[in-house]
Amino acid sequence: MAIRINLHASTFLLLHLLIFLCLTSSALAEANPETPNQCTKSHGGCNNRTQALRLKLIAIASILVASMVGVCLPIFSRSVPALQPDKDLFVLVKAFASGVILATGYMHVLPDSFDCLRSDCLPETPWKKFPFTTFVAMLSAVVTLMVDSFSMSYYKKRFQASLEVKKHHEIGGQELEHVGHGLKLEDGVDENDSVLLRHRVVAQVLELGIVVHSVVIGLSMGASDNPCTIRPLVAALCFHQLFEGMGLGGCILQAEYGSKIKAIMVFFFSTTTPFGIGLGIGLSNVYSTDSPTALIVVGLLDAASAGLLNYMALVDLLSSDFMSPKLQANVKLQTWAYFAVLLGAGGMSLMAKWA
Repeated sequence: MAIRINLHASTFLLLHLLIFLCLTSSALAEANPETPNQCTKSHGGCNNRTQALRLKLIAIASILVASMVGVCLPIFSRSVPALQPDKDLFVLVKAFASGVILATGYMHVLPDSFDCLRSDCLPETPWKKFPFTTFVAMLSAVVTLMVDSFSMSYYKKRFQASLEVKKHHEIGGQELEHVGHGLKLEDGVDENDSVLLRHRVVAQVLELGIVVHSVVIGLSMGASDNPCTIRPLVAALCFHQLFEGMGLGGCILQAEYGSKIKAIMVFFFSTTTPFGIGLGIGLSNVYSTDSPTALIVVGLLDAASAGLLNYMALVDLLSSDFMSPKLQANVKLQTWAYFAVLLGAGGMSLMAKWA
């Protein structure tokens, strides 16, 4: 029995998130029109608004293309026999992409949150008296687990009820006579549906975490007028979105969505960073990345995103794959998969030097 999970709730959640960030940015601009002198970063003479705008427009186009290529590669790989989900090569590619997502949380998002919430622009109390970054990341990981667990429980009960109704209609008055066979069939279908459902929940929750981080980093780039900072960031973000997209694309492929839902998820992933850059450009006259409110909001969002990404990478991606019968039965493949994880995590960690 094919499962059709309505993605409208997740779509609305993503839309509301983007709207919330827009409203938050506007509020920050109004509440903090100027940044105190002691909090303003020195650009070292590299502050050219015109050149920065040109680089930001290049960044929007290049990051959009890199994001689309990254997330679409695994989806279109279904036509390549060697890259089918049940093949060894797909396992290695997914392990590499999972390592990228793991390093994104630990090496990119979490340090950014520390930088924001430990900034000299924030008061000593309470921001330097309590580790808010790790606290929010921990809560985010627990909330992600709750969403994971409750989603599975809800849909399992829902599909269990639908299966019982279908079985009742199919066997009618002979239901009691064939109850043993009916339960056996139901268990088999329910097991297969649970695996597919699991992949779909993972894909949606992972995309949510990536979207939060993408909008935040895009907003920061768009509000900057420092070409010396933006130039290396463009290349780093292109590679970042390419490999992160491969990880998300692999999850979307395993979720076996229809074309419409695949297109929606690809659209959100591909456009959130360019959207954030555009939003930052529009607010660059009034929005200050060094204002206390901006630092707090961005820092907390980054911490929440880091907790979500770290949980998804370790629990839903790496642990799920490495504990699967396929890898447990093949030590050689398992070893190569670990090498792929370290390669992906190492490459993304190296990019932390620029982004």
